[in-house]
Amino acid sequence: MSEAVSAPLSERREPRWSRFDTQWYLLRYPEVRDWMREEGQDDPYTFYLQTGQRYGHSPNRYFDEIWYRDAHKDVRQGLIREEWASGFEHYTAIGYKTHSPHWLFDEPGYRRRYPELTQRFLNEHRFSNGYDHYLEIGESHYYRGHHFFDDELCRELSLIFPDCFDSRIGLFASWLGLPAHVADAGRVSWYFDPVWYLTRYPEVRKEIAAGHYSSALHHYLTNETSRLFDPQEFFSEEFYRQAYPDMAPSLEHGYFRNGYDHFVRYGAQEGRAPQENMDLAAHMAQAQVRNDVRNRLYDSAFAHFVAGRTGLGEKRMAALAAVAEIPEEQSRLLFEREAEAILPSLVRHPLDFTVHGVPEISVLMVVYDRVALTAQALASLRANYAGAIQLILVDSGSHDQTRHIGRMVRGATILRYRYNIGYLLGCNLALEKAEAPFVLYLNNDIRLYPDAIVNALKRLRSEAAIGAVGGKLVRTNMRLQEAGSIIWRDGATYGYLREDDPNLTTANFVRDVDYCSAAFLMVRTTLLRRLGGYDPRYTPAYFEDADLCVRIVKAGMRIVYDPNVVIEHLEFGSSGAAGSHALIQGNLKTFSRLQQDFLRHQQPAHIRNAVLAREHRVSQHKRILFIEDRLPLRRLGSGYVRSNDIINEMTALGYQVTVFPVLPRDQTVIDLFGDFPETVELIVDRDLSSFSDFIQERVGYYDLVWIGRTHNLVRLLPLLNESSRYLPSAGPILDTEVIATPRTLERIRVLDLPEPDISFDEMLQQELDCARFCQQIVAVTSHDADLVRRAGYQNVSVLGHELQIQPTPAPFETRHSILFFGAIHDEGAPNHDSLVWFVDRVLPILDGVLPPDVHFTIAGYVGPDVDMTVFSANSRVEIVGPVGDPRELFDRHRVFVAPTRFAGGIPFKVHEAASYGLPQVVTTLLQEEVGWTDGAEILAAPANDPEAFAAAVERLYQDAELWKTLRAGALAAVERDCSPVHFRQALSGIVQGCIE
Repeated sequence: MSEAVSAPLSERREPRWSRFDTQWYLLRYPEVRDWMREEGQDDPYTFYLQTGQRYGHSPNRYFDEIWYRDAHKDVRQGLIREEWASGFEHYTAIGYKTHSPHWLFDEPGYRRRYPELTQRFLNEHRFSNGYDHYLEIGESHYYRGHHFFDDELCRELSLIFPDCFDSRIGLFASWLGLPAHVADAGRVSWYFDPVWYLTRYPEVRKEIAAGHYSSALHHYLTNETSRLFDPQEFFSEEFYRQAYPDMAPSLEHGYFRNGYDHFVRYGAQEGRAPQENMDLAAHMAQAQVRNDVRNRLYDSAFAHFVAGRTGLGEKRMAALAAVAEIPEEQSRLLFEREAEAILPSLVRHPLDFTVHGVPEISVLMVVYDRVALTAQALASLRANYAGAIQLILVDSGSHDQTRHIGRMVRGATILRYRYNIGYLLGCNLALEKAEAPFVLYLNNDIRLYPDAIVNALKRLRSEAAIGAVGGKLVRTNMRLQEAGSIIWRDGATYGYLREDDPNLTTANFVRDVDYCSAAFLMVRTTLLRRLGGYDPRYTPAYFEDADLCVRIVKAGMRIVYDPNVVIEHLEFGSSGAAGSHALIQGNLKTFSRLQQDFLRHQQPAHIRNAVLAREHRVSQHKRILFIEDRLPLRRLGSGYVRSNDIINEMTALGYQVTVFPVLPRDQTVIDLFGDFPETVELIVDRDLSSFSDFIQERVGYYDLVWIGRTHNLVRLLPLLNESSRYLPSAGPILDTEVIATPRTLERIRVLDLPEPDISFDEMLQQELDCARFCQQIVAVTSHDADLVRRAGYQNVSVLGHELQIQPTPAPFETRHSILFFGAIHDEGAPNHDSLVWFVDRVLPILDGVLPPDVHFTIAGYVGPDVDMTVFSANSRVEIVGPVGDPRELFDRHRVFVAPTRFAGGIPFKVHEAASYGLPQVVTTLLQEEVGWTDGAEILAAPANDPEAFAAAVERLYQDAELWKTLRAGALAAVERDCSPVHFRQALSGIVQGCIE
């Protein structure tokens, strides 16, 4: 029976690690029974308190007394001074707040890895510390407590030794109690191999057998000569320490236990080599590796590498590959079997296509046998769109159960023919019956993905100049058939990106194309009738859809590819490939002869011309290459929101935009396609290293290059010079985003760093030296524009921010707490520095004047290398991280703070908070940058006066009238300073001046 070792911790519930476990104690220390008899004791808990502690006994499996004493110098000194009876007494009294209790749980690392576990969060949920959270719910929610314990690998071990694991206490607790021969039978981490370790160091087996260590991992993590042992075959302690002498001081001062400790915590992420002739940086550069790490299949590229070299890793990767690649012959068979499976239900419950009044769309489908495929296509059609569909079925001499299709479909117009009249003639006869304003040519070997028809109709109705809309055709093996199609100069056709992944960003932007296959092609009925439908010279089929699209273009209308219209297609499912190829070759000659005047303007047939040919430039859109650090997602803040706005406005102005990131960053599908207009092309598989190849592939493609941020121009300048013959001759536009020189000097002053040995003007000229290659320079404020002129450039324009005011409705009385909303990309960056200053210097002052339930919320993007534990230890701090829609945050908070001590440009977060109607306290630096009046639109205090800043926060938090005054004033200021109309006009003037 378990007993509590110490009193409850601040009224929290009793953590697992605080209990004395009698059964475990007696099993762990069998000699205790004899000692108790000798001392006349009958209570193990009393014996532990009186005797066991002195001998270094642990009270339960979750705490290691000996390791705790050795690992924490302050504990060891306290024991020497007899301030504590044991390390465990220290831990339960004060150590639990900061110290790791066990060699297999890292308390600081756990809190750092999961910044949402703030002290406030733990208090509210009655957790004593991170270890308490991990043992109770963290492990079951796949949180990781230590680099050397991976629950997925441990689960593999539990399948081999099921009797040794207890599901009631979990994998971690079970592993801690395993006998050595089980614990050492396999990995529980990609960072340590017990089998290899014991083979390499047989003397360790003797130490374990003698009872000095419980397992090989226990030995590696706790032995006194840690630098003499390698943890596995893929790491050399000797090589690492010799290869990276920069870490020697840290090792000598005890910041790291050995070289491997440094490597696991930092070196693996930095791409340092773990052993000779291993290029970890190259492994990290592989897209699949980055994706697997980002998706948390592995916590580092090194773990990924190790997994690839072991049986377990190969097993996992093989399973993933099996899911990713499906042989097409199998997927086609599955498609047809699934079609057959729905036939009985359609006989019992026919599909209803009855139309009352005028239909919205007329669907033309020609069928020849293959009744199961037809039934599946019709079921998909009906499920896809609930509106009025006029279904016109042409039974072209079927010999199977298609003659009974009327039993599965009600309300359809069925045209029956005794012989196979062919696809083309069947469609033209069906067209005569069409009553809707739009006609959809639809194959019977397809399945429609959600909202395919809704999206096609929306696109077709969006502009009168659009004559037809096609979609993204995906074959049954989930590879592309086409993302729009190209017609080459010789008349041959090519499905753009055929065989590629349907989720490629290059397959997922809207554009005008030469043609789209009529497996799914939606066309205006009046246009079709004016053109006479399909040209009968292509009877019985093939090239009739390409010819129709060419005639639509010649009529002055557009063919639009819409990737939101997704269709799964059993290619050649309704005709058979062998006969199809013969027809294709014959009709290619017909098409080439009839459309010579169109074809002579097309690109020559070559795969390298596909990018140039993928878009039919009937509308003569100008193309802009937009270059940024990374794809400018709005959640990233820090100037990326403004870049995102520029891209949106360029699109609205009619430009075709490609976004190219200089730095390699992996993004999720949700990130990529939710933040940009659907006509924007996003480049995700290229970066600075492949920029020259990218430009060469697109020679003559772009009319203008827009480069965001001066440092990107510096990086690109040698490549731009080298590739100038492939780019617009007038030179790029440089969007400075911020003039960094004033910010740099202010940072030096604030942090009392060494003064630079050059003047302000020399720094400014160095920063903008690259700008002489640009036809135009863009500054974000008039002040920055003056600095550009001061550096000697007159070709400068101003483009600020755009924002719509959207004040949140909650009144002063119902709001609560203080908010900071901004991106923290790096430690030491302006936002990070401002939060350190606010939490360390301002919050302690507010503790004395604001109620204890007032908390400070930190929200916004946090870079993966930023340690948020410097904030999370404060009981007032709540860390939210990135949020999709911040309206709820701004609606429930009462005061916004921007305690920035050094910055440049326009502080977007100040404008954003004002646009949501949240009054704010900022530093005088930011007040001067926005140019607002203290007390009318904003409250300001010096960045070197925490008392004044705290006083301003207190005043605004408690004064309802002041709050209302600032809210109204700031909303008016945003409406004046951040007008979207003015923003678009300014941008239009800049681009037109450079592109015309």
